[in-house]
Order: sequence, then structure tokens, then C-alpha cells
Amino acid sequence: MREEIKMSFKTILSVVGVEQSDSDIKQAMELCRENSAHLAVMVLALAAPPPIGEYGAAVSDIWAEERERDMGILSERATAIRQLVAKEGISAEVNPVYCEQASADDVVGLRARYADLALIGPELGATHTLKKLVLDGLFFAAQKPALIVPEGATPSLAPKTVVIAWDSGLEASRAVSEALPLIGVAEDVHIVMVDPQAGDEGNGAEPGADLAAYLAHHGAKVTIDRLPSSGHTIAEVIARHARDNDADLLVMGAFGHSRLRERIFGGVTHSLTSEPSLPTFVAR
Repeated sequence: MREEIKMSFKTILSVVGVEQSDSDIKQAMELCRENSAHLAVMVLALAAPPPIGEYGAAVSDIWAEERERDMGILSERATAIRQLVAKEGISAEVNPVYCEQASADDVVGLRARYADLALIGPELGATHTLKKLVLDGLFFAAQKPALIVPEGATPSLAPKTVVIAWDSGLEASRAVSEALPLIGVAEDVHIVMVDPQAGDEGNGAEPGADLAAYLAHHGAKVTIDRLPSSGHTIAEVIARHARDNDADLLVMGAFGHSRLRERIFGGVTHSLTSEPSLPTFVAR
């Protein structure tokens, strides 16, 4: 089963901001080393939009100078990262990218199509704008999974206890499918359902039973946990249950609502990924 993990995640993408330290990259390098994976580092710098109008004409020279300086800083940072990964002796590539914020998610998505998993380290995760652009690129422009790692946690592709946030939806099903190599090696797998409704459609006559049987065929040791919300949000119930079971990985689907609605109202995805309490595997 360990070899199955290595075969499933052969290229891991790490997106870092040009002003970030080496901490996220070092975490990605260690994960790649442990799993004999290739590391693809994207060093991302966001360009200021070009000036427009009469005022823009007056500052265009300044804007051009700033752009040239920013690209020089990006090139230097990429060179430093290449030296870092070369010193560690792992298979890696480093690609500097300079683009406007409006197109950054598409740029990330284009690169992510050639990776199996993206690692969102604690330093990138602590940002707001850049993290959101990266996740939008992964989930909407590439439909690739992300492993979001909070501060103080160590990412692993061989978790001992996995909690699956399950609502019988398409996004949750996609996340489980992408995470099967990780679920299969776990000692304990908890299918967590909050206020599930039994029925012929949706959650089924016995909520969670179909998924449990499916995962059992992949060798998973599964427990179904049907939990009441009791006045708490779904995200709060799932996070607390993961802590109570000492889980080291949460698997969940991303953006069950439309992209616009998710941005306006937030939702379970936002709540569990904005400040995750444990490594969180997210797919859409």
C-alpha cells in the first residue's frame, strides 16, 4: 500500500509568494523525499495593473520601472530556491511567474494540471489574497486536490486516523476518490455525517453505509459517525470530532455551492480551510 501512495502522488506542486521564506518549500521537499515524488515549485509575484487614463500616462514610466524591479526580485528568489532544492538532492523544478492578480488563478490552474497534489504550507495558508487565488486555481481551473497544512503540523501521505466529512454530495465523493491512497493506509477511518437524513435519495436508507462498504473494498477500517449539530455549525462539529479522535487528516469536498455563492456566504469549505486545525485534504 505504501508503494500505491508513491505511484499516486508522483508530482507535488508548491506555490509560494515571492516574499515568503523557505519554510513551506522545505516542508514540500520533505514530503517529496518521503514519497519519492517530484517537486514543482511555482514562485508567484503579483504585478500591479497598468496605469490607465490621463493620470496613468503620467506614471507609466514609474510603473514600468517598478515592474522591472519586481521581475528582478522574482528572478533572484527563484534562483535561491533552485539552489536550495539542488542542495537537498531531490527531483525538482522551479518556475517563477509574474502575472496580474486577475489572471493568477488561471495561471496556477494551468500548472496544477500537471501535478497530482498541491501542498498549501502554513506560510501561504496564513495569507488571504494569495491563498484564495491558489485555491481557486486548483479547484476551478484544474480540479486538482490540495493538502492544506496548518502551523505546527507535519504533512504526511500515510495518516493513521482519517476523518471524512461526508454529505453524499458530488464534491465529497470526488474528494474521497482522490484521497483513496491515503484512506487505504490509515489505521482508522471515520465517516462523519452531521444531521444526515435517511431516504431513498441523497444519504440513502442508512446514511454512510454505502461509502463504508465502498471503502472497505479498498482495505479501509471504517467507522460511521452520525452526529447531531445541536445548535453548532457543521464545520464546528466536524472540527471538534476530528480533535476528539486525534485525527491527523481531514478529507472533504470543496465548494458545494456555486463559486459566487461560496464567496458571498462562506460555507463549510471556507470555515474548515481558513484556519484548519489539522492537515486537510480538499478536492472538488
